[in-house]
Parts: sequence; C-alpha cells; structure tokens
Amino acid sequence: MKTKKIPMRKCVGCQERKEKKELIRVLRTPEGAVILDPTGRANGRGAYLCRSAACLQKAVRNRGLARALEQEIPAEVLEALQKEMEALEDA
Repeated sequence: MKTKKIPMRKCVGCQERKEKKELIRVLRTPEGAVILDPTGRANGRGAYLCRSAACLQKAVRNRGLARALEQEIPAEVLEALQKEMEALEDA
C-alpha cells in the first residue's frame, strides 16, 4: 500500500518544519492586503506560522514575515493579525 505524502512547511517565526495543516498561512493578496488564511488555499503569496502569538512576534522581529511576503507589513495589519492569532490560540 502506498503512503500519502504529507506536505511540510517552515514557520517564518521559529524556523521549525511542521506539517502544513499544523500551521497558519499568512497571505498577501494580489491587491496587496495581508490577511490570515485559515483554509490555506486562498490566492496569493503565503508565509506559514505556528499557531502561537510568540511565533508571530518572532517573525515580525526578525523580519521573516516581511521577507516572505515581499512587502512591509503595516502596524495596523500586525495588530489585527495579533488579535486573530490570539483568538485562534484560545479556540
């Protein structure tokens, strides 16, 4: 029997490789907006983060998120991402 390949992605915060379904995709849409993509299938350029606010903070501090999305992340977008990430942690 053939085993199914599990897609792996690297968190831009902690740099750990994990299964794609364990991570959250942060997306830059073709219009330039930065949003969370819980489905992992929306159209645009994506970067992956662990489901923790600490990884989001690391990704912002080491500029991994901005580098992966190839654009500077505005402060109001970062605040919104932080709130959404905290809501996901609580769920």
